[in-house]
Amino acid sequence: MAVEWQLVVDCAEPLSLSRFWAGALEYEPEDNSGLIERLAAAGVVGEKDYTEVDGRKAWVTAAAIRHPDDPVEGETGFGLGRRVLFVSVPEPKSVKNRLHIDLRVGAELRDGVVSRLEGMGASVVRTVEEPGASHVTMRDPEGNEFDVQ
Repeated sequence: MAVEWQLVVDCAEPLSLSRFWAGALEYEPEDNSGLIERLAAAGVVGEKDYTEVDGRKAWVTAAAIRHPDDPVEGETGFGLGRRVLFVSVPEPKSVKNRLHIDLRVGAELRDGVVSRLEGMGASVVRTVEEPGASHVTMRDPEGNEFDVQ
C-alpha cells in the first residue's frame, strides 16, 4: 500500500511563498478559516496566530496549497491529495537544495512560463541545453531552486 505524503517547505514567509507556488503550480491555497475560527472561539489560538488573506483567516506560521482536483477534509480545510505545506523557520536558506521541483511544461511553453514566474518574483539561475537535458533553473522568491522543463 502506498504511503500518503506532502512536501513541506521551510521558509521565512509561508503566506507569500505559498501564494507564489500556488501560481507556479496552478494549485489552490487551502482555506483553513473554519478551523481557525473554531480554535479561536475555543480559546486555543489567539489573534497573533492568524491573519486575514483575501477575506479569510489564515495561519501566520504555516500555509498550504493543494491540487484543485483533489479532495478536501471538510472540518479543517486540509487537502487530502497533492499538497505542499510551507512552514516558517527562524533560519534563512543557506545552501543549495537537496530536493527540488521540476515544472514539466514542455519546450513550446517554457519561455512563457519562465517569464510569468519572473513576473511573480522568481529569478533565472541558468539555462541548460545538453544532450538529454533542456531546462531553465530558477529560484523562487526565497531562493529555493527549481527547474522549468
